[in-house]
Amino acid sequence: MKQIPPLAEGEIYLGGFVNANGDVSHTILLPGDNDAATWQEQVDWAKSIGGDLPTRAELVIAYEQHRDQFQQTAYWSNTPDTDSGYSGWAWYQDFYYGRQGSHPQGYRFRARAVRRLSI
Repeated sequence: MKQIPPLAEGEIYLGGFVNANGDVSHTILLPGDNDAATWQEQVDWAKSIGGDLPTRAELVIAYEQHRDQFQQTAYWSNTPDTDSGYSGWAWYQDFYYGRQGSHPQGYRFRARAVRRLSI
């Protein structure tokens, strides 16, 4: 039985992620990108429209399955780099070369927002 949640106009279903307890969190890509801005500005933008920035894993799926929905440039994830040598950095996905990496949070990259729900 299909268990994809209902989507609003312009939304794209990215997939369901199963956690250690077996609960499924569904991720939906919201329409439209935000112009290049710092990581914190993008986090704030996503929250302002009722979403979040995608995780690193969600961005890999977006790159593999919905690359045509992104410009060929870097997009911020919601994931700060937790390595002690990279304090103040965050992870991004490059939609041109396909690589992920981290950069200082003051860099200006584009963003897409997602919403997540459990059903």
